[in-house]
Parts: sequence; C-alpha cells; structure tokens
Amino acid sequence: MGLEGLTFGLAASAVLSVASGWWALRRLVQARHLLDTPTSKIRSAAQGYAEFYGVLQEIPETVIVAPLTGTPCQWWRYRIEEYQGSGKSRSWRVVERGTSEAWLLLDDHTGQCLIDPRGALVRPATRVVWQGHQRHPRGLAKTGFFAALGLGREYRYTEERLHSGQPLYAIGEFRSSGGGRQGLDLDAAQRTVVSEWKGNFDGLLQRFDQNSDGQLDEREWARVRLAARLEAEDRHRAQSAQPARHQLSKPRESQPFVLSCAGEDELARRFYWQAAAGFVLCLAGAVAYAWLLGIKGF
Repeated sequence: MGLEGLTFGLAASAVLSVASGWWALRRLVQARHLLDTPTSKIRSAAQGYAEFYGVLQEIPETVIVAPLTGTPCQWWRYRIEEYQGSGKSRSWRVVERGTSEAWLLLDDHTGQCLIDPRGALVRPATRVVWQGHQRHPRGLAKTGFFAALGLGREYRYTEERLHSGQPLYAIGEFRSSGGGRQGLDLDAAQRTVVSEWKGNFDGLLQRFDQNSDGQLDEREWARVRLAARLEAEDRHRAQSAQPARHQLSKPRESQPFVLSCAGEDELARRFYWQAAAGFVLCLAGAVAYAWLLGIKGF
C-alpha cells in the first residue's frame, strides 16, 4: 500500500471512529432523556422540558393533504427516488423530498397543546412505499399485468403520515400563556414598553414633555417609566385573563424533540440499539487505524 493510500485510510478510519462514537454517545443521552423525563398532564404541566401522551386531533378550519397520495392527514413527509446509473452501478437516488410544517394538536383529556413540528424527530405509524413511472404520482401505483411486467418502475415514492385519532408521544419544550399561568418580570416588561414608546418619540414628547422644550428631563423620564410600569401591569392582567394556550416546540438545549406514535420504551430501545451499532463502528474504526499505523511502522 502506497503512502497516499495509507494516509487516506488513516483519515477515513479516524473520521469513522470519531463520528460513530459521537453518534453513539448522543443516542445514549437521548435515550436517558426519554426515560428520565416523567409524563405530565397538559393542564398541570410545569413550564420547560416536558413529556406527554395523548391523541392527535384536527385543528379547526385547517385542511392538510399529503402531496403524493392526496390523503387528508395532520402531518406528512415524503421522498421521491429515481433509479439512476447504468449496468451494475444503478441505484436509487433521492431527487425530491419534503416535510410538513403545519402545527399539530395533541389532546390528553386534561387539555390541548399545539405542537410546532419543525426540528422534531417524527416517527409516524403510517408509511407507504410504491413505485411508478411519473415524477409526481397522483396516487398509489396500479397492480396487475403491467406491474407484473415491471413497466414504469423508474421512480420510488415514500410517504409518511400522521392522522387524527392516532396516539402520539411528544417530548419537547413546553410553554403556556394566558389562564393566569405566566409570571411577570415587571422590570423587563417596563423596559419593553419604554422601548416601544421610543419608537414614536414625537408621540412620547407630546405625552410627557410638560414644559414643551422638545426634550425630556429627569422628572419627565421618571413619569415615562412610571406610566410604562403601569402599562406593563395592565398588559399582563389582560393576557392572564385570556384562556390558557399551551405549545410544544424544539428545545433550545440539546435535549431530544420527538413526536412518535410509539411509546418512550420502544423509542429508547431503538436508541440503545443505534448506540450499540455506533460503538461497534467506533471500535472498528479504531482497530483499522491501529492496524494502518502498524503497517506504516509507527
């Protein structure tokens, strides 16, 4: 083996070992997050990272249709692959893919929670795969004589969906507003109001410039801050009087954001198997790296 081949082999084995080791550790941490986070009820859940079990419901006046089959659903993801290449080198290659970003509605019989699915690891129960000869199919491929002949099999389509009425496990960042649940940082709210008022400084002068000199002195600024504080309190009371609104979204930290028709035990088990496979690849990369070093004589 030449020097160039050895160098490439060392680099490849090092990358394989590091990347698979990182992946395995990540999957282990994610599995522990799933198992260690207690299941909460939407009505009484604490703010922050939370886990829920419930049933998907339709959002009123919202119509969502899967793009490949035209099936009504609550969420979809699709992939179109084309059979490309020549001879023995032919293989399926992705030519188009897409994922729904429409909000979901989870109901656990104690309350309802809107879910922003962007950035989530979604494991739906419904998954269909078929083949055809059109880039964008209108429905499932027909079966029969032409299918038996293998005609029109240049494209492979995969469509995954979530439907109303299906059970859903969800874990992510939980936030509530309205219903008197949100706290008030009065100083921060006051600064927000003052900042808004400064955006229309002429209006601010008209309201608080008592001596009409075109500027606000210290006493007038004190009145501005007091009025802003009262305005912040009024806004908080008005918001608290609104019905409670719950939302789940991707956490800012590295915690997993998962939406799945399977429960946490099945998901954690899958993560553990993936972690095990990652550690095997990590070990294989390390062994290959050591073997190549031995060949090189280090």
